[in-house]
Amino acid sequence: MFIKILLSYIVGYMRIAVEGYFAERFINMCIQKNILLWNTRKMGTSMFKCNISIRDFRKIKPIAKKTKCKVTIKNKRGLPFFLERYKKRKILVALIILLAILMVAISNFVWNIDIECDGEIDKTEIEKIINENGLILGKMKKDIDINKIARAIRYKRADIAWVGVTFSGTNVNIKLVKAEPKPEIIKPEEYCNIISNKDGIITKINVQNGMPVVKVGDLVKKGTVLVNRMARGKIYRNSLCTCHS
Repeated sequence: MFIKILLSYIVGYMRIAVEGYFAERFINMCIQKNILLWNTRKMGTSMFKCNISIRDFRKIKPIAKKTKCKVTIKNKRGLPFFLERYKKRKILVALIILLAILMVAISNFVWNIDIECDGEIDKTEIEKIINENGLILGKMKKDIDINKIARAIRYKRADIAWVGVTFSGTNVNIKLVKAEPKPEIIKPEEYCNIISNKDGIITKINVQNGMPVVKVGDLVKKGTVLVNRMARGKIYRNSLCTCHS
């Protein structure tokens, strides 16, 4: 039934009023004849309005005569009647159709590139990378490989931890997350002192290697050397000094 109603909108249909004492019988006979009536609305005890296709409208004349009902056309709807109404405005109709086609065609291209990133990331360099990899304004979306764009940005910018590239209509959204700076790693072959990271009192010292320069009970300030880095040219590691403020 849904398909038949949809087809009626394309080929045209009518809104009619049926009036008579046997209006309900009129409906029953239409059902028996497989004549589709939809959007039926009762207007009183002897009148109702409904939609009917152009093809079925030609079949209800004998039913109306038999049930002694009066059928009146209220309006005509659908594509044929629309074209008939505007047949003298062919240029306008053609422009509307052309505009619709143009809008569909335009939606297949990229018209805006939005780059969202931390202030420390240079957008100019990002734009250069994406342009080199095929992402430019006015290019068809099907010709753009967003995964390739993301890989290119990560490959050329080690300071970026995450890249997201997505389509949103005619827009391309690029989101960048800056990588946290890596902590300085001290190589095992390098010498180093162990220093206090805050003010406090030395409560315990457990030095496996190196030369302690403080003792339990000493007051130390932030930056004070606790264990000397050298003794007999060896490297001293794994030294533990606990400070309590």
